[in-house]
Amino acid sequence: MLGRDFVSMLDLNPQSLARLLDLSLGMKRDGVGPVLQGQTLALIFEKPSLRTRVSFEMAMRRLGGHAIYMSAHEVQMGDREPPRDVARVLSRMVQAIAARTFDHETVLELARYADVPVVNALSEDEHPCQALADLLTLRERFGSLAGVRLAYVGDGNNVARSLAYASVMAGMDFVCASPPGFGLPAETLERACALSGGGSVTQLYDAHEAVRDATAVYTDVWASMGHEAELESRKEHFAAFRLDAALLAAAPADALVMHDLPAHRGEEITDDVIESSRSVVFDQAENRMHAQQAVLAALLGGSLG
Repeated sequence: MLGRDFVSMLDLNPQSLARLLDLSLGMKRDGVGPVLQGQTLALIFEKPSLRTRVSFEMAMRRLGGHAIYMSAHEVQMGDREPPRDVARVLSRMVQAIAARTFDHETVLELARYADVPVVNALSEDEHPCQALADLLTLRERFGSLAGVRLAYVGDGNNVARSLAYASVMAGMDFVCASPPGFGLPAETLERACALSGGGSVTQLYDAHEAVRDATAVYTDVWASMGHEAELESRKEHFAAFRLDAALLAAAPADALVMHDLPAHRGEEITDDVIESSRSVVFDQAENRMHAQQAVLAALLGGSLG
């Protein structure tokens, strides 16, 4: 179902993505057994987290395993010792590593040198676990992802990149609307368009055009962690891309509202929209746990693949 690692959505193909979603849904519906009894996941976090840490720890606990959390201060990866040494030490003691890092190269170096599976729990380039949970949320609502139109309004960041790849492989139409200069990188668009699966990716620069005919409207913070100093300068660029009642009115009346959290209410999304009956943001948050259960079971459970 999966290779040795899950550091990018590009580690999947349409078939393995569909099987992971099936497994996630099955585990959520029927519960899970102790298929990872006696196995340990090391969590290396350079960035703070609520959903990522709790969802990984709970996923391992529900699977019968254990998780060890290590903060940036404890490991000081890159300063106290290089990622390649961290990878080789942990490979002698644990069965998998999940890393939440600033630099994507850190995750790649961990994967190159580790003898155990490495999962990208967020990097500046991608957030594959979030995208998997988002597709799980849409799959629950609609039964099938084929033909779903996901309109993402905001910065072409790590979440948007992973969603672009996942959408194409799932047969969805992904539309990203961003201010000029803040859209998906050209390399991401090229890679996404080359994937199989029947979906599509389009980069637009008008939020109202993007949400027209959308099945769901998604947004994220205007300045990701590590780029908070850019927020004030970005506010002027992103003002027309706020997900508020006026923008949501341009979408179909039944379009869902999505956000990966944490939300800066009043900036990229307004309180009335995130609290509306159309919002599925807390379903997305819960589904992080269910999707990661499937990833860990597929990587470590052997027979589940």
